Amino acid sequence: MAQKWDVIIVGGGLAGYVAANYLRQTNLSILLLEKGKHVGGRARTNKMNQQYFNLGPHALYKRGKARSILEELGIHLNGKSPKLGGILMENNFEYAAPFSPLGVLTTGLLRTKERMEWIAVLLKVMRIDPQTLANQTFQQWVKQIAHSEVIESLLYTLGRLATYCHAPDKMSAKVMVTNLKNAMGGVLYLDGGWQTIIDQLHNLAILSGIQVRSHAPVKQIYPYEQKQFKLVLSNEEEMIGKYVISATGPQELNEMIGENFNIGQNGVFSRITPIKGATLDVALSRLPNPKRLFAMGITDPFYYSVHSHYAHLSDDTNHTILHVFKYLHPDEHIDKTNIKSELEQFLDKVQPGWKQYVVTSRLLPTITVNQRLPQIGDELKLQRSRTVIPGLYIAGDWASPDLILADGAASSGKHAAHEIILNETRKESANFK
Repeated sequence: MAQKWDVIIVGGGLAGYVAANYLRQTNLSILLLEKGKHVGGRARTNKMNQQYFNLGPHALYKRGKARSILEELGIHLNGKSPKLGGILMENNFEYAAPFSPLGVLTTGLLRTKERMEWIAVLLKVMRIDPQTLANQTFQQWVKQIAHSEVIESLLYTLGRLATYCHAPDKMSAKVMVTNLKNAMGGVLYLDGGWQTIIDQLHNLAILSGIQVRSHAPVKQIYPYEQKQFKLVLSNEEEMIGKYVISATGPQELNEMIGENFNIGQNGVFSRITPIKGATLDVALSRLPNPKRLFAMGITDPFYYSVHSHYAHLSDDTNHTILHVFKYLHPDEHIDKTNIKSELEQFLDKVQPGWKQYVVTSRLLPTITVNQRLPQIGDELKLQRSRTVIPGLYIAGDWASPDLILADGAASSGKHAAHEIILNETRKESANFK
């Protein structure tokens, strides 16, 4: 016979574990299913030759929703904030990055008039209500407020840094500016990597009686009697759930529900575009130029940062962990061989001679950074998807109308859990009457 649960959570990443940990405060029976061998999703940290590699560069917004939610759940976040500064690169020239007061005053990138314009633009970003930008792309908004090409380029560069997104022509200005405001409040690099978050969430869930199963991919979700759901795993095992939280990607959810529900959205989940990037994660026994901790391309969409300067990411405290990243446009053709060369060449410019100090490295030529490229009108689609199948909830970095990355994952996981708790409270109240 199929096992019965009050809540089945599909997906053992950040969103799924946040939802589980809010629900652990109830009397509901909860099962979390993870398709992979290890839980964590894109918050996993891989240990390679005693070095701790996140899946590319990860940073937690200090003023973001994820941090406040994790702390609310009792998660300890150990690490430090990188200093503002570093260099920007353009046509083999280097400039101090104008992302700090000192950088604005000293950079050779800006003339006096442009310095004043850049300061005014940054103040406008901090003061603006992102909701007023709902009908614009980020590119349209930038062209409205920037009066010079260099200020436009700086806004696009800062936007990439805040969101990992290299598509200002497609991305919602509202979502971009929302995340820009959060990023400008600073970030944390975490000791031991992001796996420390998942491990703490997992342990709290297990201690509260939540069942967690890995190697358990869900093949199909069907409607079942008495407004329940039947889940069929890849091994044909069946589960019955009163509620289901899908903490997977939109395409995966679309495959699981298939034609089993009349969702009336013409396959909207399958048409959601992800944000992708390429990363070269490197451990060095020595950093050739220890003062160079951060760099970005202005026109070329590259990023470099030494995360181990602020967080413990190696069993050998003398080793350096750095990330080189390329932000990919959704329409860009990915040539894996070429990307490797591009990432290494950018690192050559920032840290000449780095190859002789390599302890270990890993190339991921294409990774999903966020499962939804936020575009104008997405919030309406997401709102419909929340209500069209009663009892089925979505969570993940793509499932929040205004937030992406960890903030989107954590906030949507919390929202899904609270919706279930609220629904149960209503039922208890109705029964009492």
